[in-house]
Amino acid sequence: MIPDRILTNKDTKDERILRHKTKEAHPSSFSAGEKKELLETMKKTMRRAHGVGLSANQIGLPYRLFVAEVPRDDGTLKFYAIFNPQIEKLSKEQDFLEEGCLSVPGTYGEVKRSLEVTLKGIDKNGKAVKIKAWGLLAHVFQHEVDHLDGKLFIDKGRNLHEVPVGDRLKKHASKIKKDR
Repeated sequence: MIPDRILTNKDTKDERILRHKTKEAHPSSFSAGEKKELLETMKKTMRRAHGVGLSANQIGLPYRLFVAEVPRDDGTLKFYAIFNPQIEKLSKEQDFLEEGCLSVPGTYGEVKRSLEVTLKGIDKNGKAVKIKAWGLLAHVFQHEVDHLDGKLFIDKGRNLHEVPVGDRLKKHASKIKKDR
């Protein structure tokens, strides 16, 4: 059984795991059933927490793997599962974007990141991939690779502030009602 509890920096034991650099893992290291269960559990855990990305170490697994789901320009969601991701190229142009993290609940802050990145890794089928990303997706890729290197967004964030989870969800719900 694959864990589906998200580790947080509020627990000392959890934080030690979050701060540990992950080990490379190849999709072929898992049976087809194990890999499917792993990716489905990560996807469901991320969605249940209303996240856009989740690294394996956030659920206590030592693998260099993350999943992400980010809206495309047309509003549809694109799902990514990347094994052994590496940032190959970062644009010189950077900007601040407010970030939060499922492992740092209730805390938000601005993080300066490159506006464009090229990420390389391995997809769930074992195929080498190279993805050029910009905007939110570029920020998500950088955030998740930081996780896999044992870093949290609060290490580089500025204007960090607490927002009670209930208040954040109420604000999000009222925004959805307005948009409809």
